[in-house]
Amino acid sequence: MIAAAAVQLLGGLLLGPLLVGSIQTAKARLQGRRGPSPLQPYRELRRLWGKSAVDPDGAGPLYELAPPLVAAATAIAVLVVPVAGVPSPWGFGDDAIVLLALLAVARFALTASAWDTGTGFGLMGAARDLTIAVYVELLAVLAFVVAAIPAASTSLAAMSDAADGWEPWSSAGHWCAAIAFAVVIVAETGRQPVDNPDTHLELTMIHEGPLLEYAGRDLALLQWSAAARHWIFLVVGAELFLPHSGGLWLRLGSLVIGLAALVAALAITETAQAKMRILRVPGLLLACSLIATAGVVATVGGVLA
Repeated sequence: MIAAAAVQLLGGLLLGPLLVGSIQTAKARLQGRRGPSPLQPYRELRRLWGKSAVDPDGAGPLYELAPPLVAAATAIAVLVVPVAGVPSPWGFGDDAIVLLALLAVARFALTASAWDTGTGFGLMGAARDLTIAVYVELLAVLAFVVAAIPAASTSLAAMSDAADGWEPWSSAGHWCAAIAFAVVIVAETGRQPVDNPDTHLELTMIHEGPLLEYAGRDLALLQWSAAARHWIFLVVGAELFLPHSGGLWLRLGSLVIGLAALVAALAITETAQAKMRILRVPGLLLACSLIATAGVVATVGGVLA
């Protein structure tokens, strides 16, 4: 219990940047480059934290409140995600819908800050992010429904326990939900082919658009929040849709292996697949929503049978 709580707290607050750095390093190696160290995101956060923030002309209170609000909502979301099937002991619960709501609050705050500054590229990125979020949140809900039916609960800990062992992998619904949630991970973390985290090209960026006006500690909070989203979605994906079984320590070991596998999968995907045209992303997400819906139907049919 204490070990799981410590991993949940320290892992969620500290290891998000390591996941981002590991993806960048693995991708560079796959492309034949040396690449940055996995610790590079920590260096960037330290550098930004030592600089002062900026206030663009015309910016109001929404611009100033957005970074701490995004970081606070993300930090609470970190504490909602259980580790090794152990319910969260921090008083925020571990409900999947609450998790999505907290991340939606963070998205809304960042979008409001883009409207507050009124910059063209910030508004463009925020509008694209909201457009994609409509599909991604639906896709995440459908994947959670498949995982929640065997558990008879939307508790992430109960859903993780229901996915214990190899039996769920004999279900077509589980496979459909795993495919759908894999796309959720790609979209929510801003990875290719949905977005390109390595570029600041204004005409193609999505998640980076609303961040253009920020600097210093405000930007550090937003970049940490983006890294923490990697931890949140990779841990949820490993807990609900990757194989795991046994006691606490075996499940913690399975989580480490699962995170490493997902990091490698993201690096391979970004190496093999270029960024999609923005107009094709909703089509991809809609197709995955149909797959997830088929998973819901298959799961319900299996329960009724």
